Amino acid sequence: MDVVGFFKALADDTRLRILMLIIGETELCVCELTEALGLSQPKISRHLRLLKDAGLLQDRRQGQWVYYRQADSLPEWCAGQLSHLANKGPDWLQGEKKRLSAMGCRPGRCC
Repeated sequence: MDVVGFFKALADDTRLRILMLIIGETELCVCELTEALGLSQPKISRHLRLLKDAGLLQDRRQGQWVYYRQADSLPEWCAGQLSHLANKGPDWLQGEKKRLSAMGCRPGRCC
């Protein structure tokens, strides 16, 4: 992954929020992201595809659910930047995290 491609993928607010939520939870599915962000499934899926195509995310299927997580193949410098932002950056995702934790039935967790 090159530096420009990395930062282009993160330049969109929605993609950055998706990535930070996924890193904070280790992995999430589309329905969890739609709940947390209050956006439609097609919009979330489009952004997930862009993040996956950029090499930032990978997915796995479990039954009817597809879970997304940070790509294992991400170069160390990329993973370090994301980790720093997720752990030491401002907590600007409080509302999204609150909606996610209030989600009644989360795939793989209770359904």
